[in-house]
Amino acid sequence: MLLKVGSKGEDVKKLQAKLGVGADGVFGKGTEDAVKSFQTKNGLTPDGLVGEGTWNKLFGMQQLITEPSSPVVAQPVTSVAGLKLENLRGHIPEAVINQIPDTAARFELNTPLRLAHFLAQCGHESGGFKATQENLNYSASGLKGIFGKYFKEAGLAEQYQRNPQKIASRVYGGRMGNGPESTGDGYKFRGRGYIQLTGKDNYTAFGRAINEDLTVNPDKVATQYALLSAAWFFTKNGLHKLADGGATDAVVTQITKRVNGGTIGLPDRIKHFKEYYNLLK
Repeated sequence: MLLKVGSKGEDVKKLQAKLGVGADGVFGKGTEDAVKSFQTKNGLTPDGLVGEGTWNKLFGMQQLITEPSSPVVAQPVTSVAGLKLENLRGHIPEAVINQIPDTAARFELNTPLRLAHFLAQCGHESGGFKATQENLNYSASGLKGIFGKYFKEAGLAEQYQRNPQKIASRVYGGRMGNGPESTGDGYKFRGRGYIQLTGKDNYTAFGRAINEDLTVNPDKVATQYALLSAAWFFTKNGLHKLADGGATDAVVTQITKRVNGGTIGLPDRIKHFKEYYNLLK
């Protein structure tokens, strides 16, 4: 895949949304400038071309999961703390809306400010509430570009390329509560959920919070608890309290830095925060 000036389509829209520029699906000069800026900040060649290295750096191994083709029948949404959840219909997936009451009640996302900040981060990190787990299907060049410190030896990346299980076991092995590479814990506890839950320690802690041993079946984080695990992360890191700071761009920026480690896609996060906040307040 190579995206450049003149390219059109859904991949361009996804790229633009991630960069926080107008997502019209047409790769123009504005998109090219945003790509060059991202490449410069992340140690990539600032040529404005989006190949595998830039794409993987942007999306951090996320895999888009196709939504069910059968329509989800809208059901009345149980409110929590007076939040106007019905207003979110048509703005986020119905399946996500139906999970909000329980999630908000469990993790104190019980004000328009807290919930809007939370949903804006989840939506951006997951590509519109679609990505629920890491892909890790990297080529050798992708591994060197993103996980270079784990593949310094000549020929090592070629031995791991296109093998997600081996890649995760190496990259995540021996840290975050995972056993060494040989145990396969790195793959077993790879990133899942709308805000990627990663590492055995986090799976264990989240499981305790909901009274379920998720080390036995970690896939549940992707299939059942994508939103709930993100809410646990949000609360654990004090972001619901940070959200109480207000509806300013500065607060969105603070929260984004905690979630993302930087400010990638900040304009898109701000846009969606304002959208959700206006619907909820």
